[in-house]
Amino acid sequence: MEHRSAEDDVDRTDQDPRAAVAGLIRAAGVHGLRLRRVLAMLLADWRSEEELIRAQATPRRTVEELLAAVGSDLGRRRVDGRELIRVRPERAADYRAEFADTALPEPVDQVPSAARLPESLLADVRADIASVPPPLAALDHVQATPESVLRRAAWLASHYDLTDASVLFLGDHDLTSLALGRLRPDAAITVVDVDDRVLAHIDGIAERQGLRIRCLHADLRFGLPPSVLDTADLVFTDPPYTPEGVGLFAARGAECLRDGAGRVLIAYGYSDRTPALGLKVQQRLHRLGMLFEAILPDFDRYEGAQAIGSAADLYVCRPLSTGGTRRGDTRIYTHGPQSSESSGGPSAAALEALRGLVDVPTPPPVHDAEWTSPISVDAALIDAIADPGPWLFRVLAAANTRSLGVLVRNNHPDLVDASAQRALSELVGAKFRLRFHRSTPDGRHAVVVASAVTTEQTPDAPGAGQPVDRAASPRTDVIAGALLRKAHGRIANVWREALIRRETARGQALTKNQARDLVLAAAPRRDELDLRLIDLPRHRVAALLAAADTANGAAAG
Repeated sequence: MEHRSAEDDVDRTDQDPRAAVAGLIRAAGVHGLRLRRVLAMLLADWRSEEELIRAQATPRRTVEELLAAVGSDLGRRRVDGRELIRVRPERAADYRAEFADTALPEPVDQVPSAARLPESLLADVRADIASVPPPLAALDHVQATPESVLRRAAWLASHYDLTDASVLFLGDHDLTSLALGRLRPDAAITVVDVDDRVLAHIDGIAERQGLRIRCLHADLRFGLPPSVLDTADLVFTDPPYTPEGVGLFAARGAECLRDGAGRVLIAYGYSDRTPALGLKVQQRLHRLGMLFEAILPDFDRYEGAQAIGSAADLYVCRPLSTGGTRRGDTRIYTHGPQSSESSGGPSAAALEALRGLVDVPTPPPVHDAEWTSPISVDAALIDAIADPGPWLFRVLAAANTRSLGVLVRNNHPDLVDASAQRALSELVGAKFRLRFHRSTPDGRHAVVVASAVTTEQTPDAPGAGQPVDRAASPRTDVIAGALLRKAHGRIANVWREALIRRETARGQALTKNQARDLVLAAAPRRDELDLRLIDLPRHRVAALLAAADTANGAAAG
């Protein structure tokens, strides 16, 4: 149902708006075609400002300047709460003749074959995106349109031979992996992402629909899962649009290519009002040894990112160097605590509270969060205040300590309520007992204290005024405990050796072959056995530990 206001609700000025529009187009020079196309849309039908930005890949400020120039020649109305605009009918003929005649060229379709793809594929992409977890500003999530997602997949499929090829997506909140998996089921697809929610979403759809997609967790600032190094034929990424972010994701992509024939494809956009930023990003890519084979302008369109015209180019790069990338500045995003503008770090009072809550005679130094290798000390203090959500569990999995204190923000996803705290406690319960100190020492900070458990321990009843232990009981399964304590080991080996040790303690003999068969029978997914626990998405860790629990008594029978 449409609710309209008067179309003549406009500001009138003495200046001829067409003269102002002509001045803008003249000033734009060879780039004035986009402005003419925006005008053509305003002549054809009612449009929202967001439609103009996205359809013509034009920065918001540029569209706003054009609309201001048209001024009193614009009609306006509201439809279902949205403001729509168009050139007033009595002025349309003059605008069409001067700025948008029939000779106005249309943009070239980047993927002509996309029009021949089944409509059902686009319907599937729309369904995937409709249920994707909400974007996280701290991770610079901006959703690509379903059409763009399918265009990416079609472009890859039409430009490369994907028969049994290995395609790696570094970050995939847009869900391009699912579109490509449907279009080319013969390709082996891997998704590496920092967001466990996205990995669970992709993994669930892939499992239900039989798509050949593997999901792994990593924060690229700290490194890559070893299982993806030197394995990919193609890498696709839509990274944070900072020079640091684009450079990091591109370098990690190069590390994953298996030979000099591979390509890294990068979605990157910048406003034509800030060309220096685009130059800075391209210079960084050049320093990484990236040869630009193609730059496809305005290839991607987004539901948002209006500052860059809701569009990004597609860079097709051939890396001429695949040297490793050391950990550098973690501030790669444009928003949140890991943005280049963020003042970041915890307060002195927060660090003092962290030191005071870990029960050790001499508090150890505070280290930045990381889980690339085991943390094997008696006690550790970790600053994870910048954790966007996934770090806390990874730190707990990496730490083999008697006492551990982790400083996080007070609204951390694992601390927001009793249910979230209980879920984390149960996940690591075979290794640690957790105590959650919210609002410590203030409303911005919280401290999680982890104490190592053994099979003989039981939880203490909380005393008056003490933080509540959210775990109903610690998990005592020695297999799950071994997997958590050796999170960087090959899962099959850790599980097999833990079974042998457990049966030896029971006075039972178990050969390596027998233990291997038990592991194969109990594992929820056999292809995970060659991986490391620390690299699995969190929902897959939970499934694996639950399987280890279920199989706890299998060998004894």
